Amino acid sequence: MLHRLAVRVQPGASADRIEGRGTDDAGRVFVRVRVRARPEDGAANAAVESVVAKALGVPKSAVKVVTGGKTRIKGLQIDGPPDLADVIEGWLADERGSD
Repeated sequence: MLHRLAVRVQPGASADRIEGRGTDDAGRVFVRVRVRARPEDGAANAAVESVVAKALGVPKSAVKVVTGGKTRIKGLQIDGPPDLADVIEGWLADERGSD
């Protein structure tokens, strides 16, 4: 099953990690992801795919950046079991006071 996820990437971070939910000025919800890789030659995109795959317990090949290749906001396509939707929804859940 294919799942979609919007992420906002912070390249050049001190560690690779998922930091939770964020919202932009237009009200769009995304997951904040920090990666150590720099945005050069697709390194940051590959790192995002790897970090998200590891967090979801799927192979790296199951996560692909499909939109926003050269921007901080990216759309990911994730190939995985139906129950991944619950994990993704949990990441995007409204956390009062966290924005």
